[in-house]
Amino acid sequence: MATLPFSATSASSAQSMFISNSKFILGFMGFNHITHNPELFLTRTPRSRYSRRKLSVMNVDSNQKQELKDPVTQEEGVAGALGTFIPDSASIASSIKYHAEFTPSFSTERFELPKAFFATAESVRDNLIINWNVTYDYYEKMNVKQAYYLSMEFLQGRALLNAIGNLELSGAYAEALRKLGHDLEDVARQEPDAALGNGGLGRLASCFLDSLATLNYPAWGYGLRYKYGLFKQHITKDGQEEVAESWLEMGNPWEIVRNDVSYPVKFYGEVISGADGSKQWVGGENVVAIAYDVPIPGYKTRTTINLQLWSTKVAPEEFGLRAFNAGDHAKAYAAMKNAEKICYILYPGDESLEGKTLRLKQQYTLCSASLQDIIARFERRSGEPVKWEKFPEKVAVQMNDTHPTLCIPELIRILIDVKGLNWKEAWDITQRTVAYTNHTVLPEALEKWSLELMQELLPRHVEIIRMIDEELLHTIIAEYGTEDLDMLKQKLKQMRILDNMELPDSVVELLLKSEENSVVDPVEEVDTSDEETKPASEEDESEGLDTENQKEKTFDLEPKLPKMVRMANLCVAGGYAVNGVAEIHSEIVKSEVFNEFYKMWPEKFQNKTNGVTPRRWIRFCNPDLSNIITKWIGTEDWVVDTEKLAKLRKFADNEELQSEWRESKRRNKIKVASFLKEKTGYFVNPDAMFDVQVKRIHEYKRQLLNIMGIVYRYKKMKEMSPEERKIKFVPRVCIFGGKAFATYVQAKRIVKFITDVGATVNHDPDIGDLLKVVFVPDYNVSVAEVLIPGSELSQHISTAGMEASGTSNMKFAMNGCILIGTLDGANVEIRQEVGEDNFFLFGAQAHEIAGLRKERTEGKFVPDPRFEEVKAFVRSGVFGPYNYEELMGSLEGNEGYGRADYFLVGKDFPSYIECQEKVDEAYRDQKRWTTMSILNTAGSYKFSSDRTIHEYARDIWGIEPVALP
Repeated sequence: MATLPFSATSASSAQSMFISNSKFILGFMGFNHITHNPELFLTRTPRSRYSRRKLSVMNVDSNQKQELKDPVTQEEGVAGALGTFIPDSASIASSIKYHAEFTPSFSTERFELPKAFFATAESVRDNLIINWNVTYDYYEKMNVKQAYYLSMEFLQGRALLNAIGNLELSGAYAEALRKLGHDLEDVARQEPDAALGNGGLGRLASCFLDSLATLNYPAWGYGLRYKYGLFKQHITKDGQEEVAESWLEMGNPWEIVRNDVSYPVKFYGEVISGADGSKQWVGGENVVAIAYDVPIPGYKTRTTINLQLWSTKVAPEEFGLRAFNAGDHAKAYAAMKNAEKICYILYPGDESLEGKTLRLKQQYTLCSASLQDIIARFERRSGEPVKWEKFPEKVAVQMNDTHPTLCIPELIRILIDVKGLNWKEAWDITQRTVAYTNHTVLPEALEKWSLELMQELLPRHVEIIRMIDEELLHTIIAEYGTEDLDMLKQKLKQMRILDNMELPDSVVELLLKSEENSVVDPVEEVDTSDEETKPASEEDESEGLDTENQKEKTFDLEPKLPKMVRMANLCVAGGYAVNGVAEIHSEIVKSEVFNEFYKMWPEKFQNKTNGVTPRRWIRFCNPDLSNIITKWIGTEDWVVDTEKLAKLRKFADNEELQSEWRESKRRNKIKVASFLKEKTGYFVNPDAMFDVQVKRIHEYKRQLLNIMGIVYRYKKMKEMSPEERKIKFVPRVCIFGGKAFATYVQAKRIVKFITDVGATVNHDPDIGDLLKVVFVPDYNVSVAEVLIPGSELSQHISTAGMEASGTSNMKFAMNGCILIGTLDGANVEIRQEVGEDNFFLFGAQAHEIAGLRKERTEGKFVPDPRFEEVKAFVRSGVFGPYNYEELMGSLEGNEGYGRADYFLVGKDFPSYIECQEKVDEAYRDQKRWTTMSILNTAGSYKFSSDRTIHEYARDIWGIEPVALP
């Protein structure tokens, strides 16, 4: 507890000095956003000119408002002032004291840790805001092409240490806080993780923003501001329990609400046609998306880009005052709650129609608000007249997975309905603007939406999607012809956007015309009532067709199956680039997931292997090891040029480096042991091997294989004498972490199983420190920043061919942790770079999986006796009274839902436990193990997100770095 050592008078004086030095009041007043145009959704109107607001400041000494010179026209003076001023610890302390008194979130009596965090964060944000203003003023002046990254997740983690590290102010802030009675690390721990993501998808997006800023690329991130996140995970005797995240309870000092930056978002309603053929989407439910900006600083650069998060509300007049006064409170605020709940939860449960509707609303809100903002910025920068054909030359929109797919019909809607372009122009612009990153090969993750639901919620977009589907069908027929109708039928079945839908009239007409020249198999035609999918000339051309014959000319539908919109197919058809996120994944995308599209458009498909930012994931989270690396490489440039890490290879066997390396790892392990005691109550021995699997809980990631291997290890230990155990087994601490989705029953069973095994093993006096099993609750970025530096073995053991890439494998390797895994995702490339001898490989390979599943279906699979032994041991009740029959049963049988071991746990089990024996053998030889560890760090250079972003910028977005003057 610390008492704030200043008065109001001294604080003002100190802050005045600080502002005098820096030349600015630290406020975010130069943001040149566009005030929303409410007509954007309803009518096409001439573009109005938007005035740029100048940055103004209040001189604290004279209390007079002064107008600053426009940074766009006077950037030399402004940039010079910014470039020469570097805050020292005294000015930083003054700034912190100022914020503690004048922008407080807490009472003024005491300067305790929570208050110290907020004041410190607000002080840092001041510096970010200055750089943000200069960055975007310069982009405005240069009118550069800009990339826009749309993602449903941004898993940022804590921002304080990352921000001051990127600003190169860590030492100054640490010293300033010492003067004020606090330790920087203690203050930093007060910050909650931003609950804006869950797994690798969101973590990748955040790494990309860090790299974009560091490399000076003009870019912007768009996401949603989730009030309660995914959920906070509690581990109880019953397993995982979920409660709402509370990360915004005390406010978020990093965000700046933009009440003047808002856009209308519409749902439901109807589409009406004008006499001139124009379309208007009217009526329905209207909400307003409000912008919250989060500055993202680059490392050792003044470039500071933006993450813009949308929150939703309705206008005050939507509050039913009459109903409220009449006592019908629920009716009074129904509209408000309907709007606000859009941004309550990340991935709301979608078992119900209400849940599905809410998810679709979230996706559309992200797409609509973001595109309206992008278009407003393009119009402002373009001047009059706007040349829409230049839009793709100034804008690149990247869809991070299929969640932002509605960008495609939404961009077309705005261009046609609001800006007055015709279909051909809008479709061409869209196809040159939007790109898609695929993150999965799992069929259930390739999103499909009910056409009926989408028709009700987004009627205009369904019209546009029908038109895109028709365009696609014509393209396919033009490419392959109609001679082989069976072949064409297969291609349309796989490639259509609208699944289980009747063919458009124009396509039926093509098939009928082909009848005149060749004989085709009869098929049945179903009439379509959608007039817009029919070209204008079609009505005349089709007058002479035999209506009865026409009804026999289409492909069969499945009346029992729902009509669906396939979002991934829409992404491929509507975008100009499709990329996978690891070499093996990109090959699967081309050969399996989108094979027919690849055959038709091979030029669209690329690989962009994922990466992680070396700033957060080694430089800041593992400063001890980072200093050792810098010492032996001879420069700290590796933080932005990770290829320099490869220089460590020549020192891998050096005894001095090995000694320093082991000492650093042990210090980090002691931190992990302390952390585990705090979070779980378990004591662990830091001299044991720390074996870690932390990731989203999913059957394909095979936490079940890991814990079954641990059960086998435990059983064998129990069968031995104490002396035999010590000879046979290396002491291990097996650490798990990750969240099971709230409605994913089997994943939650796995969490329960892991915790039950831990409760038994950890209290077994026969085993002692030879084996511990710990499940860390509520795994997030901040937990990872503790665990990863202290890890020695990391498990990446997904069924081959099912993990797109993974990014945690890269973080572990970068920190000198050795991987055990299958040839899946980025594991393949990591093994190539670190060396085959420095990676523990096991399991079936991707090309074998289909055959193995077929073998299982045919009843030919024979399980290993050791696997059967483990299942029987679990069923014996040794791990408590919980009934694990459903979990064990999923590993048995030859077919059926939830049966037949779809993820091949039993098949890979023998290989896995034999590989674990090799791990024990290697760990006993600490010199060999340390060499392997060093070579993992040295070989991780490829897996920097800086490399990935350079490739996106060059090959997909077509943007160039823009260094500030």
